[in-house]
Amino acid sequence: MSNSSAHAQQGPAARQAAMAERVLAEGSATAAELAERFGVSLMTIHRDLDELERQGIVRKFRGGVTAQPSGVFESNVQYRLKTMRPQKAALAARAMRSIEPGMAILLDDSTSALEIARRLRLGDITPLTVVTNFLEAINLLADRRGIRLMALGGDYDRLHSSFLGVSCVEAVEQLRVDVCFASTSGVHGGYAYHQEQHIVSVKRAMLDAAARTVLLVDHTKLGRVALHRVAPLARFDLLLVDDGASPEALGDLDEHQVRYEVCATDPGEGDGRAGVM
Repeated sequence: MSNSSAHAQQGPAARQAAMAERVLAEGSATAAELAERFGVSLMTIHRDLDELERQGIVRKFRGGVTAQPSGVFESNVQYRLKTMRPQKAALAARAMRSIEPGMAILLDDSTSALEIARRLRLGDITPLTVVTNFLEAINLLADRRGIRLMALGGDYDRLHSSFLGVSCVEAVEQLRVDVCFASTSGVHGGYAYHQEQHIVSVKRAMLDAAARTVLLVDHTKLGRVALHRVAPLARFDLLLVDDGASPEALGDLDEHQVRYEVCATDPGEGDGRAGVM
């Protein structure tokens, strides 16, 4: 039996799950490609894609579907977990040098900050207090001895796998941490940007709650904008970017006198270049 015949015999829920996995892995697909792969009609594919869009997993466009972000829509967390892993790992490795035993640190709901949580789980920087609204990080650190975990409550957002809203902002406003590690969707013209206002309000509160702030962005985010300004880059004590950043993108950071470091994706290559100090 061919794969398309097998998929055609699946129920809608199983087919949609397989379809979502494919789109999340590849980033985008056309309706015609999906119809051929799953052995169903274009009408059925469009119904499936309507349901996946309703769930916030993908976004439809004329003739196809995408899991990639735009200036207005953020990607589903499952897609973000799969992308730019080596680059995010390089940023996290450098960020770990800013963490010392006894500190209280704050991690936002970015997959870049999640790489820091992965290292904290396996490392020996204890005692440590970690504050986060990201369910992925909470689950990762929940049983780590030596780490006091503070989970920020609020309205659960399945698209981002995090807790957001007024309750989360108010919880953050009651805290004071040593360092906040955050990421954002775009960096351009001296500002950090994000697509969604309810995310922006939480990130701003986190920045205000920290004595020191570090922005982690992979190179694909440089030169990009989104709907909402999060904060001027001057608001961050340090910006970390991987070594895929173009000279033009780094020149924009230099022009706006941003303090940044370029982190080598290969750990054996060191930390690379540094910008304005």
